Amino acid sequence: MKKNVVAGIISLLLLVFFMGCNEKKKSGEEKITLTVWESTNGPDEFIRRAGVIFEQTHPNIKINYQNVESADSVGQIALDGPAGKGADVFSAPHDKLGSLVAGGHVLATANVDEVKAHALASCAKALTYDGIMYGYPVSAETYALFYNKKLISEKELPKTWEELKKWTSDFNSKNPEKQGFVMNVGEGYYTIIFTTAQGNRLFGKDGNDRKNSYINSPAAVKGMEFFQSLRPILPVAASDLETASVDGAFQSGKAAMHITGLWNVLAFEKAGIDFGVAPLPSLPGENTPSASFSGTRAMFVSAYTDHPTEANEFALFLMSDEMQKLRFEITGALPGVDIPLESPYAEGFLKQLSYAFPMPSIPEIAMFWEAMNNASRNIWGGADVKAELDACNSTIVSK
Repeated sequence: MKKNVVAGIISLLLLVFFMGCNEKKKSGEEKITLTVWESTNGPDEFIRRAGVIFEQTHPNIKINYQNVESADSVGQIALDGPAGKGADVFSAPHDKLGSLVAGGHVLATANVDEVKAHALASCAKALTYDGIMYGYPVSAETYALFYNKKLISEKELPKTWEELKKWTSDFNSKNPEKQGFVMNVGEGYYTIIFTTAQGNRLFGKDGNDRKNSYINSPAAVKGMEFFQSLRPILPVAASDLETASVDGAFQSGKAAMHITGLWNVLAFEKAGIDFGVAPLPSLPGENTPSASFSGTRAMFVSAYTDHPTEANEFALFLMSDEMQKLRFEITGALPGVDIPLESPYAEGFLKQLSYAFPMPSIPEIAMFWEAMNNASRNIWGGADVKAELDACNSTIVSK
């Protein structure tokens, strides 16, 4: 009798279990939450709005936005991921990819052929490390030549650095209260352009030569010597040409030309500056715009996620044409995919982007910034170019 009762109870429990499973299937998949890390001041709004749209076609998924700045996400995922409280999807700049891969913090792109076919070629390259692609590009960036149309016409725009040097010298002599050209001369992010003649690239053609940075190659030395020769048309110490100062000079209408990025468009528009954007001038001996650094902002799928399929699906959704247009409208950042844009400045940036090269993503890039910043400041101040670049190379390459 007892055996029959026990058997009946077990049968009842099994029936309830299977009924529950059937009800789950009828009502859809199990409810899950994806935590997404992004920065504030635009990207956060984009994730929230994209999440609402995504949830409409994926009722079993809840998108939970959390603020972790893109610049901080690598360190944060290294701490929170193993503890089981990190993001499922998070944003990071592509030059952090080497560190992310080395730490085992990210999964490879799940649908790589589809992503590569849709992404800008420069973005796809930027997110490829040791032949494997990681992440989903959601924006691309580079810098270009901004010009104040009240001070210099489009026809006057210099096509070469030699022309810029001459035009600026003439302008400065006629307008002592203004400056013909400004840039942050102490930041390697910008001064790298002078090292790129003859196809010279930081860490080699593919950006992964860990034994030689090529920052002290003959082409780089010659280019930085020309950079040093610009001092007479911008006779200001590097410490007084930091980003805030040069941005302020252009924003106040006191500079005719300035090298900066799309991130400054809104500020310059609000200041009432009538400006345009053009590709960078070509280096001596070259006939194409100087090569600039390009950056790719990507959404990475955490290696610690419990929901890799859904996380990859949401990340892929963020680089769809519809979402990329939405992100551009909200943030002003160039899309990571090739879509038409309604912006008077997009064409100039896209042209420059075609001559740009991705910032290397090998771990050694972390050593580059301070070393090249110091070299740039010293060279601007009159130091020996070759000696400074040799020291820079010794600092950043693997021993």
